[in-house]
Amino acid sequence: MAIRNISLGSLKVNRANDRHGELENETAAIAWLFKEREQHMRNLAKDIVEQQEIFEFPLVCPEDDKFVVFDGNRRVTCLKLLEDPRRATTSELQEFFREQRSRWTGNFPKSIQCQVEADRDRIDEILFRRHTGSQNGVGQSTWDDRMKATFVARTGKSNGPSVADEIEQRLAAANLLPSRRKLPRSTLNRLLSAEPFRNRVGISMKRGRFEYTHDETATLDALARIASDLASRKVVLGHLWDVDGKEAYLNRLDSEGVLPGPRHTIAVPAKGPPTQPKAKPTAKAVPTIRSTLIPPKDFGLTWPGRLQRHHQIWEELQFHLELRNHPNAVSVLLRVLIELALENYIKSANVPVHENDKLAKRLEKVGQHLLAAGAIDSKQMDVVRKFQQGDKLVSADTLNRYVHSPNFAPSPEHLSSMWDSLADVIVLCLKA
Repeated sequence: MAIRNISLGSLKVNRANDRHGELENETAAIAWLFKEREQHMRNLAKDIVEQQEIFEFPLVCPEDDKFVVFDGNRRVTCLKLLEDPRRATTSELQEFFREQRSRWTGNFPKSIQCQVEADRDRIDEILFRRHTGSQNGVGQSTWDDRMKATFVARTGKSNGPSVADEIEQRLAAANLLPSRRKLPRSTLNRLLSAEPFRNRVGISMKRGRFEYTHDETATLDALARIASDLASRKVVLGHLWDVDGKEAYLNRLDSEGVLPGPRHTIAVPAKGPPTQPKAKPTAKAVPTIRSTLIPPKDFGLTWPGRLQRHHQIWEELQFHLELRNHPNAVSVLLRVLIELALENYIKSANVPVHENDKLAKRLEKVGQHLLAAGAIDSKQMDVVRKFQQGDKLVSADTLNRYVHSPNFAPSPEHLSSMWDSLADVIVLCLKA
């Protein structure tokens, strides 16, 4: 551990703070703190001015010529805004910080002492032990269940079984462990911190139990390659720090044919007595019963910082806006989500579109690309094609009316049917 004096200008508020997950940049992280914790932030700023100091060293890590704050983001943010109130997100907050700055006696600090740690594993160990209580905003705010889940999803740390321990045991039994260097288990836990990443390498840790989702031999071969890359330091913690880094590494392994593929998938045995043959499936959607547009289940999505707004809209539609109470808001946000999801896929997959293509045309071109890639089937493509037909319930015309028509009121049933018809495509676009 090293304690160093670091200028405020060299400190970066963490865009990937576990309080909120990955955001686009420092400005977005500061805005989130005031959107979600404004009174706490005000209380903390007042306390800093009254005491003329902060009582704990911010925990920082060097990155290029700056230092990213891993603990103490609220304290550093208050100091940055006291130093320059114009950085506050609203005129009201700017006035508040100008007033607080006027109360500062003596010289305002241009630098502060920080605890500098270059080892990010050590940083996570410190964070894991440090967060205990908020003291009404003056101390560190307690992590709620979702923030803890974000931390676990990013790092793989939890009170349950360690996926790295489970993998190490199986690789050792198969005599596939790297022979020369120790497997860095904390880095492996970080890589496989969420089910979507674990499923790509052929395993699952649902309900805290290790299971193979793909052929054991193919999966162990993939895990052996990953273990070798980590043990040899070809891939290090910095490569796997965020969602984009994890996906980039797994995508590279996939392109090399390392990861198990569809042919290796283990069939899930049927439960209960045999059932009668089902009727031939159709593209007609049967809406599920729920209180929000997006059912409260796991869609296997991970959220990199570049999809910050997509994530926020998704959570509003999945957890906050009730269909019966907010159908107009839900209808507008559904259209926005579809547009943003399509643009994400178009950009990621380099789908050729014309700048004048409207929503329905863009959806069709994305659908054709997904169909050619085998990601959707012909029945799903039929639904996509019908999106251009104005007489259909699931259509661009319906969405336009929801937004622009004073006489066309959205209903929860229609909105549910639209989501159920397009959900698979929307999710695929967000995963791109």
